[in-house]
Order: sequence, then C-alpha cells, then structure tokens
Amino acid sequence: MDMTNQQPIARTERKIASNILKGSLGNMIEWFDWYVYSAFAIYFSAAFFPSNNQTAKLLSTAAVFAIGFVMRPFGSFVMGRYADRHGRRAALTLSVMIIAGGSMIIALVPTFSQIGIWSPIILVATRMVQGLSLGGEYGTSATYLSEMASPQRRGFYSSFQYVTLIAGQLLALLVQIVLQQMFNEQQLYAFGWRIPFVIGAIGALVVLWLRLTMEESDQFKHANKHNKRSGTLRLLAKYPKQVLIVIGLTLGGTISFYSYTTYLQQFMINTAGMNKEVVAIVNFAALLVMIVLQPVFGALSDHIGRKPLLVFFGVGGTIATVPIFTLLAHVTTAWGAFLLMVSGLILVSGYTSINAIVKAELFPAKIRALGVGLPYSLTVAIFGGTANYVALWMRSAGIESGFYWYVTATIFISLLVYIFGLSHKNDSLIDREEAEMYGK
Repeated sequence: MDMTNQQPIARTERKIASNILKGSLGNMIEWFDWYVYSAFAIYFSAAFFPSNNQTAKLLSTAAVFAIGFVMRPFGSFVMGRYADRHGRRAALTLSVMIIAGGSMIIALVPTFSQIGIWSPIILVATRMVQGLSLGGEYGTSATYLSEMASPQRRGFYSSFQYVTLIAGQLLALLVQIVLQQMFNEQQLYAFGWRIPFVIGAIGALVVLWLRLTMEESDQFKHANKHNKRSGTLRLLAKYPKQVLIVIGLTLGGTISFYSYTTYLQQFMINTAGMNKEVVAIVNFAALLVMIVLQPVFGALSDHIGRKPLLVFFGVGGTIATVPIFTLLAHVTTAWGAFLLMVSGLILVSGYTSINAIVKAELFPAKIRALGVGLPYSLTVAIFGGTANYVALWMRSAGIESGFYWYVTATIFISLLVYIFGLSHKNDSLIDREEAEMYGK
C-alpha cells in the first residue's frame, strides 16, 4: 500500500500519545548508549588504549568521544535528508538500528591484548557511526514529535524530547551505580564495563520493534506526495533566515545546558571543593527536577506561546548566570549546591522544553528534518561540545570567572534572536500545513 497517497486521518489523543511514546523511548535509548561510553570510560580505557599513564588512557577514550561528537553534523545531514525523503518513521527506525548494532559491537569487541591495533580501530569506527546516528536523531525526532502532536498540545508533547534525553543520561548513571555495587573494581575492569553496552543494545532492539509499529506523520505523507525533491541542501538554502534563527536559538541554550548539566559536576568538585559522592547525588536530584520541568514548561507554552518562555530563559540567563556560578564557587552545603543548580536548570528549561517545537515550526515538511537538525548539530558541535574545554581552559589560565561571562554573552545573543527573530504570535508552518490538509 502506498502510504504517501493516503488521506490524513484524525487521531485520538490516546493514539497520538502512543506514537509519541514510541518515538521518545528511542531517543532515551540512543542517549543512554551515548552516555554509557563516558560513564564507563575509566574501566575500559586500558582494554583499548594500554598505557602506564592513567591520564593518557582517559585522554584517548575522551578523544574517541569527541570524534563521535564531531560526526553529529554529518549525521544530521545524512539522516535529515533521509527523513525528509523516505519518512520520519523510516529514519528513526534506521537510527536506532545503528545505535543498537554499535553498542553490541563495543560490548563484544576483543581487547588490544587480543587483536592489537584493530581493537581501538574498531572502537573509533563504531563511535563514528554511532555519532552519525545520534546526529540524525535530534532533527528527525523533533520533527516527528512536533508533527504527530495534536495542535493544542504540541509544546507539551515535543518537550518529551529533552525528558528522554536527560533520562538517558540518568539511566546511564544509575546503571553505573548499580554495577559498582554488584562488582568490585577488578571485575568492572575485566568484564563489567561490557554489561551496560549489552543493556543498551537490547533496549535498542526493543525500541526498534516499537518504532516499526509507529505511524508516519500526515505532514510527511502530504509533502512527499507533492514534492519528490525533499531534503536537499539546495532546498534548505531557500530558508536562510530560518537557518540563522535555529543557530541563534541554539547558541545560548546549548552552552547553558552543557554548562549546568555536564560541567557543573566538575565545577563543584574542582572549584567549590565538594565531595564527589555528594556532587553525584546533587546532580542526580537536580536533573530529576529538570525532567519534571520539561512537560510543565511545554504545556505552559501551549497556553502563553513559545516566545515568552524563550525570553524568560534569555533574560534570566543573562542576569543570573554570573551570580549563580559565583555563589556555587563558594558553596559549602549540598542543599545550597542543589538549590543553585536547580535555579540554573529552571532558567535553562525555558529553552530545552520547547526548542524542538520552535525550530520545527519554522520549516515546511519537505525540509523540516534537515532544517531543524543540521544547523542545530553544527551549533552544538562547535559551542555546546566545547563548553567544558573552554571552562577548563579559562580555569587553568586563572580567569575562571571569564567563563561565567562567556555563557552570559551567548545567552544574550540568543535573547536578541528571541526578541527580534521570532514572531509574537505562534506562526506555525505545521498548523498551516494541517489546515491545508484538512481543508480548514
């Protein structure tokens, strides 16, 4: 049956929720598989990069992690193009197949002592392919969730992209904690580090089955029926303003997100001098709060609009970033650290909860996955992926407070985009396409 020639159908809220759940769970598994690499690097680094220097081993595994990060823009192009041409469901299914295969390969690959140089080569190649997969997941997932959601609840449903992203990170941390309780260090170094990759591969296979039962979005079917040249760079070049808006939208948001979720752990340990175990608990609890905030803020955007929430993040981040980091540098209690971290995450949630739907609403269906994914992933790779490095470099140079102002400056730039680049009204191309399809 030719799916592209079917007429749009009105779905029940239950059916919409089912499709959203299937798409979101895949996003969680992809991020779980991505984060377990860094979570367990300390245990498997010697298996692939034998060295007498522990730092050298960790740097080698960190370099492989960075290579995967750099591959994400290429993945957003390849998978975004595929999604705009062959369907959101097809691209999301392919994406989770790749991540499942990659995790199983890492779980089973022999060590350096067994096959020599081929061991790290296989690891690097696998992480590069996984980077391609993850790079394509964001734009395609954002597009699918936005198109599948009911008009009056698009903000709420699309917020689950970051719910599952953060959940994947927390799940990786939880698995690490459980395995550390089950096995001693020698066992974790010997074989325990392989277990989370097996868990990720099995989870991805379950999600693969779920994604095969997802429905395709009506917007894609309608656009594909009328346009056979979807998802090309030439077509994307016709939307320069939208591309620049996505870059501007993402700049301050991605740097803030990685600063408050990833770097803040190191900051509380190295600068504030807090205990590692306490920091881990504070981080876990604060991220749980952030997960709850995403659908709350998403639902709020359905009532008051997307722009007010982005301006809330922009204004709040511009004013509060330096004070929050300055106070955190001198914090002495876990509760103090928790409240300060949550304060930052509340502000960041003004961006994370709705950034997917805001970007998706900028582009027509024929170029939506590529338009959302490519400029986003380029911005994240250049700025979000380097946030930790910039922070640590400034600290080593004795100007650590310069990083606070760096984050503030990027948020302010994004604030200008929110104010001057976005309409005060919810001018959504998705809504317009639905009106055309249903003859409203």
